[in-house]
Order: sequence, then C-alpha cells, then structure tokens
Amino acid sequence: MESLIGFLKFITPAVPTLASTALWHSLGRTEQSSKWDLKMALGVEFLRHLMSGSGRKPSTISRSQQFTTKDAGIKGKIWVAKATIIAPRSDDEGLRDAVFKAIDEMKLGEISYIKPGLEDIEVEWTGYRSEARDDEPLPDVSESDKFSRLMQDKSRTSDTTILYFHGGAYYLCGPESHRLVTSWLARESHGRVCSVRYRLAPQAAFPSQLLDGLLTYLSLLYPPHGSMHEAVPAKNIVFGGDSAGANLSFALLQFILQLHRSSDSPTINFHGREVAVPLPAGVTGNSPWLDICRSMPSIENNAKFDYLPPPNHDDATSRFPSEEIWPTSPPRGDLFCDLTLLDHPLVSPLSASDWTGSPPIWMCTGEEMLTDEDKSVASLAASQQVTVQYEEYEAMPHCFAMMAPTLPTAKRLMQSWGDFSRRCVDQPRDVKTSGTYIYAKTGKEEPRAVESVSGVSLEQARKLMLKAKEQRLMGFEKEGKMMPKPAL
Repeated sequence: MESLIGFLKFITPAVPTLASTALWHSLGRTEQSSKWDLKMALGVEFLRHLMSGSGRKPSTISRSQQFTTKDAGIKGKIWVAKATIIAPRSDDEGLRDAVFKAIDEMKLGEISYIKPGLEDIEVEWTGYRSEARDDEPLPDVSESDKFSRLMQDKSRTSDTTILYFHGGAYYLCGPESHRLVTSWLARESHGRVCSVRYRLAPQAAFPSQLLDGLLTYLSLLYPPHGSMHEAVPAKNIVFGGDSAGANLSFALLQFILQLHRSSDSPTINFHGREVAVPLPAGVTGNSPWLDICRSMPSIENNAKFDYLPPPNHDDATSRFPSEEIWPTSPPRGDLFCDLTLLDHPLVSPLSASDWTGSPPIWMCTGEEMLTDEDKSVASLAASQQVTVQYEEYEAMPHCFAMMAPTLPTAKRLMQSWGDFSRRCVDQPRDVKTSGTYIYAKTGKEEPRAVESVSGVSLEQARKLMLKAKEQRLMGFEKEGKMMPKPAL
C-alpha cells in the first residue's frame, strides 16, 4: 500500500500534462502525431516530466543514484555472473600515468583537474539463457558456476565479447539497470557481454571513468590472478555503450588511438609487467553523447522529438539540492568534469580530429538532441577511411530502443547492433561502410552517404563547443567559485 501511495504522489503532478498530450495526439494536432503512436507520445512526455523535475521537490543526486541502481532481481532468459576486476596495487608508470599523459597531449587549451587513483571495479558477465522460463530465477550456485553455465549455453556460438558501458549521464544507473540491453545484445551477437560498474559522478570525476574502462579492457586481455575468465584476445572484443556509456567507449577508443599515434608498439605497465595495448575488433554506440558541452544545433532543433533536459539544466550547482556529495569541494561546475575539460577530446570525442586507424564503428541515433554530434563524428571518421556503419531513425528520441523495446524499429536496431558486433569478430572482412535512414511509421530504409551525412565541420563544431564552454566558465566565475588546481 505504501508503494502504491508513493507512486500516486509521484505521478499525480504529471497527469494534466499526460492528459493534454493524449488529447492533442489523438486529434492529430501535434508534430509527433504522424510519427509516433499514443504509447510513445505518453512515454516521452512522462520522461520529460521526470527529467524536468516539475511539480515536485527536486531529488538529491545520491537518492537518484540509489533509485537507478536498485537491483530488482534476475530472472528469465539471462545469465548474470558477478565478478570483481582487481586494480594493480602498485601503479608506477602504469595506467594512471598513461591516461594523464594522453590527456595532456590531446588538450586544446589550459586544463585543470584532480588526478584520481585506481579502484577495483565490479562487472557483470551477461549471456542469453536460452532454455529458461520467463520467470525462472538464476540457479543458487556460485558466481563461477554461473559463469561456466553462461559459457556453455547453446546460444553462445560466437567468441564475441562486448565490453559494455551503461548510460545515465555519468551519474546514474549501473549494470543492473541495463540488463535488458546487455542480455539482448548477448542474444543478437551470439556472444557474451561484460557490463562495467564504472565509478559514478560527482563522487568520481573524469578521468576516473576512463581509468575504469582501461582497467577492465586490460583485465580482459591479461586476466589478473584469480579471475573467472580466461584471456580474451583483442580481436574478439567490441566496445559498446549507450549515451554516456557510448561516450566512454569512444573516449577509450581515442585514448588507445593516441597511444598508437605516439608509439608503433605501445605498452603499459600492468600488474608489474609491460603489456601491449591493442585496438579492439570494433566500437559501437547507441545514441552516443559525444559533446558534453551540449553545443550543437540539434540540442534545440530536435527537442520536439526528445525527452532530454534543455541546455539550461547544465547548471548542476543550482539544479540539484545540496548534500554531502554535491556541490563538490573544491567546486567543479559540472557533475562529470572540470569546466576547463568540457571540450577535451577524451571528454567530448566530438572535438577529436583524428580517427585514422580506428577499428570499425557502429553508431545509431534518432532525430534527437544529440543527432548533430553523432553525425559529425560518423562523417569525420568515414572521411578518414574508417569503416562506419551509421543508422539514423526518423523522429525517434534518445535511446528509443531501450524505452520502447517492442517497436519494430527497436528490434531492427538491436539486431543490427548485435550482428555488427558479431561480424567484427567472426567476419571482419564483411564489415563495410554504410549509412541508412529508417522511417518511423513504415520502417522504410534509404541509403545515406556517411561521409556527407553531417552539415557541421570539425572546425565549426569546435567553435560551438568553445563558445558553450566559455559561457559555462563565465557563469561559474560570476558566482565567485574557484576551479580546482591540478594534482601534482
């Protein structure tokens, strides 16, 4: 009864807006009426209400984190085996120094940030459980036994391993919130997924998440003592993620590319030995968030089809109630990173100038607020002879396949995502550059030239990002706050 009362209190402020949406949509009086069904229209409107915080007291960041990382249990056609990735206890000239060096080499101006340490990272090995009932719980066995059964499931016919980073704007969610996606990817790729619980902001700022991603990748390649998994060759690994998780996938790719730009045979000291850092078989992103500045035209132009908050929500200092973890001390200005880093290529891969040598890239976007940044990166990479499979879905909001998984276009997207990941491993020569535009109502598909899909050049994008960053910095300085000093 208490949960029902709580739900009613939560949803009541949204009822007038939802009723209005239903009426005008049914009458065909909205721009979305010809593209969406009523269920999609109400879903998007409810998410807008949820993210705007209108009609209710704003929730603290820590409470939102608790809500989005709550484990509802595991049952049905999914294997989950939990494990811990052990960080090196001594990191002399290892992961941290390699990441900090790349940050300095790739910076576009003066930057300031605090250098984080390494921490152990939890992961969930996820697979499709082909013979389970929809309501069947996992067997009561050890995590290593679950992992063995995952590996032996008859649905796993490929060596594909997707290293997955969940979305959530870098401050929300975890592997448990994304099990629908990771189990679906495991099924469509006929492989397995390693879903990473990277550190969340604001408790951990950039480059903590990049360190966590690199630590997990190297641990797949070179398992520390006591690991459940055997060594996974790079040719079997595909990076994947949605939204902020896709940002981390592309940032990790740019970091590895930078290592290869600096050395023909890059190595890192990992658990006391020098190890090679190869490129993965592929990199994938579902609605990638590639511009933390939120500066591109589609942020405003495509808002009618999306539920993401408007740019004025970027003022996190006033947006979230004060608590122990926010605002940070010293003040940072942004949940994820110091404001001086907003346009850094490892924070916002939109500003990266060189994708040469990248493995194949799969990227999808809707007609959403992030579309322009996704188009720009896809075009630039393809023009630099990178194999890019780009898909754009008419009138679809951010990560629409996750919010409306029963849509035919959602099923098409997930099949394409999993199939691309598998082909990068099993049939790499069959992966070719392609661009496709998919219509909302009919599912009709039209080819697009990936190299010219974007109307915004890298130079123009960088100018827009710099302008947005400077505006954020000016607002921060007007409040009399100081940026943190770089760590020694």
